[in-house]
Amino acid sequence: MKYNLDILQPFSFLYIILTELFLTYQVSSDVASVKFKNAMLVKALLTAHDILLEELQKISKAVGQAIDISEVLSKRNSMKLNSIPQSDQFTTEVEISGQDKPQNGPEGGNGALAFESAEKLCSLSTRELLNCYHSVGNQLLYLWNIFLKFHRENKIKILEFLQETWAKDRKAEWSIWMVYSKVEMPHHYINSESDESPHRAANKRISSMWKLPDEPPETAATRAELRRRSIAQMRINNRSIQDMHIFGDPLHIPIVIVERVMNAPRRTISDNSYLRNLEFTSIQTGLNLDSANEISASPRVLKIVVFVHGFQGHHLDLRLIRNQWLLLDPKIEFLMSETNEDKTSGDFRQMGWRLAKEVVYFVKKKMDKAAKYGSLGDIRLSFVGHSIGNIIIRTALADSMMEPFLRYLHTYVSVSGPHLGYLYSSNSLFNSGLWLLKKLKGTQCIHQLTFTDDQDIQNTFLYKLCKRKTLNHFKHIILLSSPQDGYVPYHSARIESCQAASHDNSKKGRVFLEMLNDCLDQIRANPSEHRVFIRCDVNFDATSYGKNLNSMIGRAAHIEFLESDIFARFIMWSFPELFR
Repeated sequence: MKYNLDILQPFSFLYIILTELFLTYQVSSDVASVKFKNAMLVKALLTAHDILLEELQKISKAVGQAIDISEVLSKRNSMKLNSIPQSDQFTTEVEISGQDKPQNGPEGGNGALAFESAEKLCSLSTRELLNCYHSVGNQLLYLWNIFLKFHRENKIKILEFLQETWAKDRKAEWSIWMVYSKVEMPHHYINSESDESPHRAANKRISSMWKLPDEPPETAATRAELRRRSIAQMRINNRSIQDMHIFGDPLHIPIVIVERVMNAPRRTISDNSYLRNLEFTSIQTGLNLDSANEISASPRVLKIVVFVHGFQGHHLDLRLIRNQWLLLDPKIEFLMSETNEDKTSGDFRQMGWRLAKEVVYFVKKKMDKAAKYGSLGDIRLSFVGHSIGNIIIRTALADSMMEPFLRYLHTYVSVSGPHLGYLYSSNSLFNSGLWLLKKLKGTQCIHQLTFTDDQDIQNTFLYKLCKRKTLNHFKHIILLSSPQDGYVPYHSARIESCQAASHDNSKKGRVFLEMLNDCLDQIRANPSEHRVFIRCDVNFDATSYGKNLNSMIGRAAHIEFLESDIFARFIMWSFPELFR
């Protein structure tokens, strides 16, 4: 097991000592020299001394508290080690290659230097080596006592500094597997082939550049594969020692393509009137938020995250994402929704009503509890949904029970959600399975997802849901998709157009684009608001799936969202402000 030295600072010197001692005895079996072994031990102590001294200076500067180490520096300079190179001139890894193959390999030059330094140490007499050993050992103990005292006096500041350093380093390191880009949200999606009526012609002149802004799944997959190949050619050389159980082979880690969508203005002024004229009623729980703010100078912020599973799912399906959120913000209250477990084959309206009832009860209970222990200044209500759990969430938000809570909506994470249904699903095998579910079991939610719940497509459930303002109040919206996911159409998870819809001039094509524009109109931020809208493409290592039915129908990638949390860690720790 390997650990991160950044987390263990400044305990890293202990690790260095143990490592050097181990390497010393490993080398001694080849060199068979007691004196060489003693020399290497002294060099290990020198290395540990310099690292600990450096870390103490760094931490004292970071927390703004000076440490008097003048005595240590004077003793260090008084040592008769002028003939010995400084310990930072070579590394442990270099020594290994240098002692085994002094002049060969990619690091032959540095290896020769390490071997030469060992020779100079060996040139000292046994008494001189022993004096060096005692002197450096005493200084290490003195430095360690200084740190213990300094830590006791500044432990909170030190821990905050270490946490900030860890998060910064991880964000920089994880950027290897993340690709960032910015795009502008189109004003209005239109068909590429439309009638020449004056109204549609005007739209075409205004937004013709947005006819086909979508990126086909094949292109996205190719882009991720090119990134994976470039990573294979990288030589990752970081001082941090990572737990390989967390990361594993760099080539098997998902590639995350982050697309920051810059919001455009709304199409009409009337759309803005919804937010201007909407008045929220107070929640009848016996708690007055306004009066609470006046009573307490530091009111508590109640942060609640609701996790909703997908079709035939379990309430713990999203536990890995929940765990990462808790690591990022341990103060959140979370609800793993159970109300629709074993009931996901029915009508979305019923599922949404049950979820709304469950959420309202949970939020009121937490508010009442918070009222007993102090004032409550604000509520941040976030949602995470997987697959059709996202449709259930949007249905619940459209329910009248949730109206008083809409003002508190904070972050919404959609994990492979079919927001635009299956009008243009290109997975023939999966489509056949949907047809069987409708014919043999009469699954109502599948009828609603495929727009066969009514003869008139404009009377279908999903069409009407897109008309409701279910995404309008979230401050942050993150859409996770995967081009390898065959269970949910790529464009539907990303809420964007697709090639088939852009060329479809039938009523179905017009209805699809109307639904798409309605959803994007909700996401566009008000001029007075700041809303973050991000699309994240997660490209898993397909070689780990093998050739089986799950990989053929695209189920493997759809379930991988639940069985892996590396992508969630990348996103959450790269954008912590969205989850706190």
